[in-house]
Amino acid sequence: MRNATAEKWHIFVILFFISLIMRIQLPVFTPYAAAFGASSVFIGIILSVTSFTNLSGNLLAGPLVDRFGKKLFIALPIFASGALFIAHGFASDAADLLLLHGLNGFALAFLIPAAFALLSGYANNSRQQGKNMAVNGILSTIASIAAPLIGGKMVVLIGYQNTYFFIGSAMVFTGMYSIKYLKEREDVISVKQQQKSMSPGTIIMVPNLVIVYLIGFAVMYIHGVLIYEIPYLAVEKGLSTFHTGQLLSFMGIGTLFTLSLFFIHRFSPLKRLMIGLFGMTITLFGLFSSPLPLPMLLFLIGIFSGLIMPAMATALTENIPKEAHGRAFGYMSAIYSLGIISSSFVTGTIRDIISPYFIAFLIGMSILTIAGYTKLRVSHNHLQHI
Repeated sequence: MRNATAEKWHIFVILFFISLIMRIQLPVFTPYAAAFGASSVFIGIILSVTSFTNLSGNLLAGPLVDRFGKKLFIALPIFASGALFIAHGFASDAADLLLLHGLNGFALAFLIPAAFALLSGYANNSRQQGKNMAVNGILSTIASIAAPLIGGKMVVLIGYQNTYFFIGSAMVFTGMYSIKYLKEREDVISVKQQQKSMSPGTIIMVPNLVIVYLIGFAVMYIHGVLIYEIPYLAVEKGLSTFHTGQLLSFMGIGTLFTLSLFFIHRFSPLKRLMIGLFGMTITLFGLFSSPLPLPMLLFLIGIFSGLIMPAMATALTENIPKEAHGRAFGYMSAIYSLGIISSSFVTGTIRDIISPYFIAFLIGMSILTIAGYTKLRVSHNHLQHI
């Protein structure tokens, strides 16, 4: 038991450092690309291409993780990503960034499905699963609070290139840690009821998973808009990257607050998903129509995001058998990538015509309506079979 706990914490440590390292570059990449002369549309294209390559990798990752194990697809992507981040520091124009960022998206596509599938093996029921995902969420959120501040400050102190050299080197060291300490684990969690084996095509057709994936798309679309728009303030209004990092950290503080409320894992993950999306969508409405200060609104979005993210993984593992976890997490990551692709492209294209926050609000409310209708149909069909 003690060994299993220690092994689980090695996963937490690796996911924490990955989150920290990846988020250090959030306030850095957009002004770095703009310094090479990249327009808002081209920056949107870079982010969209990265998310597309990430999506492609996600679809490949699930079956491979289930077949060949998790550790391999955690360590290799970390090393590949480290090398590509170091190469960012040697970029000579925006086209180089497009290529490097796209390749990095593909490499990292294998990491998250493998890590989540491995972590899901360290719980015996859905409540323990929820707690594990919440602990990971807390650590990830701490990283999301600290990383933008670190990234913004590093640019001021050592410049863009050296910041990317640091990010890449940190990824390589994390990869070395994963090789030494990660262990494969086969006794994956048991779900609420015994379920038959599922083919890849049937996983995404499970009604409750349809709701999970729809909400996942909406949440990532909203996050994509925020990740694009907030750093772009540094370009448009002459704000420092450190100030941009401070704004992004308010969202992380809100998420950390919610994740600290462990009692919420007693409630249905699907209900938490729908309440969280509703809250995020209403707060988005405030971003383009409310006089409330931006830090307060970002804090509120963080609160509702913290309600969603652990519930997403718990709802997923409750509705599929253990041998399909890798594929299911791979599909979830692909849906996330699709949300980021859509938001990056749409935001870069329309931001001079209409508020991207308004479009994200419409998408969030539309998907919330579809998810609610699907949930009602599932409940109605269940009652008919009783």
